[in-house]
Amino acid sequence: MSVVEPLVGLEDIEEARRRIAPVIRPTPVHRSDNLSRLVGRRLVLKPEHLQRTGSFKIRGAYNRISQLTGDGEVVAASAGNHAQGVALAASLCERRSVIYMPANAALPKVEATRAYGAEVRLGGDTVDDSAVEATLYANETGAFYVPPFDDLLVIAGQGTVGLEVVEEAPEGAVVVVPVGGGGLIAGVATAVKARCPSVAVIGVEAQGAATMRSALDAGHVVTLQQVNTMADGTAVRSCSDLTLAHTRARVDDVVLVSEEATSRALLLLLERAKWVVEPAGALALAAVLEGLVPGDGPVVALCTGGNVDPLLLTKLVEHGLSAAGRYLRLRVVLGDRPGALARLLTVIAASSANVLEVAHHRAGVRLDVTEVELLVVLETRSPAHREEVLSAVSAAGYEASVA
Repeated sequence: MSVVEPLVGLEDIEEARRRIAPVIRPTPVHRSDNLSRLVGRRLVLKPEHLQRTGSFKIRGAYNRISQLTGDGEVVAASAGNHAQGVALAASLCERRSVIYMPANAALPKVEATRAYGAEVRLGGDTVDDSAVEATLYANETGAFYVPPFDDLLVIAGQGTVGLEVVEEAPEGAVVVVPVGGGGLIAGVATAVKARCPSVAVIGVEAQGAATMRSALDAGHVVTLQQVNTMADGTAVRSCSDLTLAHTRARVDDVVLVSEEATSRALLLLLERAKWVVEPAGALALAAVLEGLVPGDGPVVALCTGGNVDPLLLTKLVEHGLSAAGRYLRLRVVLGDRPGALARLLTVIAASSANVLEVAHHRAGVRLDVTEVELLVVLETRSPAHREEVLSAVSAAGYEASVA
């Protein structure tokens, strides 16, 4: 006999809002005319990356920790956002916190977690490894383990985002929510459907971390063998029975987006909205840009977090520029004689592409002794311009390919 999971109700979320009101930061929605024109429908953004600790996680963490009795410590496992939310919530509730993080966790996230008052313990390769250690610590010491999503009070806290969305953007016909373990979409869908039953709620996962989509398709929780996505804030191997039950009951659909779409969305938010959003926080906009959100009415996209390592941000911007057709890396074979490079660059210049880098390769490639291979990195304007440049180089008689 299957277990029927309890579901959070609207009253739980309203109570959570009263509870967390003194500690959270207002994040009023932003209506973007530029991005609306790009996606072909009215777009409203909810900037939870501007929330305290840089993500929505403080909402659920504080709602959960503030309801604990006694004065014991709390423990959690996370690579970043949940860690910071728990650390700050514990400090606000005057509790000690211990956070287990993977050994390769980004240094800015580790330092931020410590700055919020937590003792950070590094070890293991993944968040799953950290969760095992955190659970063992809780069992050995009696500390309360604060889960990132598998908890009714955590879900209710995250659901306060949904209450704000329906009040701040009453015109919204669809609400789009990034999905990791499912705590956020469980709470948001509960609030939205209770207040506005006709509004659709669409979840978005990275193709390389499709935990909720896999569970919905299978009819039960599925543990993925591996996850592979730049959206590390949603890179979990499984949802939970609790979040799956909420999703099945209250979410209209869960769609998947590619890494390239996520990069383009992140770059657009940086360029057009002047927002630094982490990859997981850009998933909702990516789904809208890719035409994966049904209808043509106003859509509300949640930007859930902005905790991104500056070193990673540099790589993400470059990836986004490439995905948006702003870079072209060409391998070109030409004769190793005076003037050959100048003639190639003349063809490229006539195509209005800007040369960023040129590298010669002779060793380790299959070339005639009279030939040289060039790697040329170009700045282009769009995917169409990239194709124009490639065609022009090929038409000039060069053996060229995209690197």
